[in-house]
Amino acid sequence: MQSFSDIAIFSGNAHQELASAVCKHLEMPLGESEVFQFSNEEVFVRILDNIREKDVFLIQPIVSPVNTRLMELLIMIDAAKRASAGRITAVVPYYAYGRSDKKDQPRVPISGRLVANFLEVAGADRVLTLDLHAGQIQGFFNIPVDELTAFPMLSDYFRGLNLEKPIVVATDVGGAKRARDVAERLGCDLAIIDKRRTGNDEQAEALSLIGEVENHDCIIVDDEILTGGTVASAVDLMRGRGARSVYVACVHPVFSNKAFDVLDNTNIDQLIFTDSLPLVFGSFNNVNTSKLSIASLLGDAIHRIHTGGSVGALFR
Repeated sequence: MQSFSDIAIFSGNAHQELASAVCKHLEMPLGESEVFQFSNEEVFVRILDNIREKDVFLIQPIVSPVNTRLMELLIMIDAAKRASAGRITAVVPYYAYGRSDKKDQPRVPISGRLVANFLEVAGADRVLTLDLHAGQIQGFFNIPVDELTAFPMLSDYFRGLNLEKPIVVATDVGGAKRARDVAERLGCDLAIIDKRRTGNDEQAEALSLIGEVENHDCIIVDDEILTGGTVASAVDLMRGRGARSVYVACVHPVFSNKAFDVLDNTNIDQLIFTDSLPLVFGSFNNVNTSKLSIASLLGDAIHRIHTGGSVGALFR
């Protein structure tokens, strides 16, 4: 690996553990900075290292408290720009407001686009992210966006379990493509849940199941889990159809307060997620969990961006 004398990595307060793991993978120190709030809740940032003309990467998933973490990232970008950084890459493992990617109701915003505008205006030269909720969010930017995916990592994990009769289950039609990719990697069939979401109360109901799961080891895959309601409804549906076991996997463990109680009391064999963001609201007591690290994936992508290599080649 080349000398990193011309690269610098910094972290806000969202997930310093992940940032440290990325730097450990790259065998370099995490940059020194101050990021805090004054008593009036205004965010202050000071970069303590010289970054003039350096390739700067700012690692900050937009996690709860979402608006504070977003402001931290924007102000970090501005601070780096005013410190004469050569290039600024916003490393956003979890892109909040990604569910608001279109006008699906009258008189509503497209907040995902607004966040993209914020990042550009703040001074980001490019964005590195992971499994956006909607692929079209890449098109909200006028700067380069590299979208990584953790689904191959999840696929490898399930391959290692040597399940006797696996079947991958998509939680809705919108997630069918990603679920199909996982199914192809595992060489198994795909099932799809037909669900209905009403209003803006974060509630969804699994109505029917397209596919046969009786005596199968079911693998539910999704990009993120918030309240756990959709998953619990899906698990109940599959158990009722004779599923032998049910595994639940997601890339982004957004997990609200409610999710810990819901998933702890759902008949799941194992819950698998990555460390794209920290578990802000609690921990699990009953359900068997497994956490996969994306540090090496982010680190390899950062190295390729810095050296002009192909990020896409990571997934060939």
